[in-house]
Amino acid sequence: MPPRVLLLATKDTIAYQPSRSAVASGADLLATIPAARRPTAQVTVEDVMAEPSWDTSPATMLSLARRARAAILDDGFDGVVITHGIDTLEDTAFLTDLTAGQATTEGGIVFTGATRHLDDPSTDGPGNLTAALAAATHPALRHTGVVACLNDELHAARWVHAADTTSVAALRSYPYPPLGRVVDGQVELLAVPPPRPPAAAGEPESDVALIKTYPGIEPTLLTTVADAGARGIVLEGTGESNVPVNLFSTISDLTEWDIPVVIASRCRTRGVPLEHTPTGTGMAAAIGAIGARGLAPTKARAALMVALGSGGVPAVRDWFSRL
Repeated sequence: MPPRVLLLATKDTIAYQPSRSAVASGADLLATIPAARRPTAQVTVEDVMAEPSWDTSPATMLSLARRARAAILDDGFDGVVITHGIDTLEDTAFLTDLTAGQATTEGGIVFTGATRHLDDPSTDGPGNLTAALAAATHPALRHTGVVACLNDELHAARWVHAADTTSVAALRSYPYPPLGRVVDGQVELLAVPPPRPPAAAGEPESDVALIKTYPGIEPTLLTTVADAGARGIVLEGTGESNVPVNLFSTISDLTEWDIPVVIASRCRTRGVPLEHTPTGTGMAAAIGAIGARGLAPTKARAALMVALGSGGVPAVRDWFSRL
């Protein structure tokens, strides 16, 4: 019996056809794959109503994550492929990775998309979908976690980021290598996958703010989002997760109000606890801030959403310590 793959089609660039003012369905996308390259797997298509990827809501991201997990654990699919816009593919892929749990040991979950419209003469969508379908049921992807597949490269959800949306090789894992590649329908692993994240406990919290810090930033920006209902805040700092000192009092207040503040960096940093960074760099840890353990700011936001399912500041601190 051939393996079974669920294709969750969210439209976006891979499906857009501006010349016809049309959007291809998941079944239409499958039909673009040349007969000689069609997967041997039995593919079931589900078209998903979703916003354009630059406007994807946390509710949509969580819905996709839950469906991918249930498809493998409850419905017996051997793999899941999700077509997604490049803008926030890395966000949804990592949120799915954080919540997939046992599903990643029983099947592959692969995100893919395109940088060129479906009716572009050099469209990359059909090739990316072909590679993603081949990867989804390949044994090499068991235990590796969720991956993104573009331009025949496989990138770990924890590492992937959009680097150049003008190129068919839009995704990168730098400073890490690509996890693998797809060659003639076979997966070749090129690197050791990142460690699996801590188990998710409870329902993720969707209301998490991400604020970019800068010299002269007003602390009231933090309290404003908290007053608006944010359950947690990620600050994008500089260097090895530095934030302006004038935010310290507010960070301390928020922590006392059981609103965790996680500090990431616009730079690539090491995955060490904030308090273990060099003297003078991790000062915010002393007043309650939690380090992002090397995650990029958008990834830290997804992680905080999941960590908040465990409880307040102490539970979030413990969850990040095991990330």
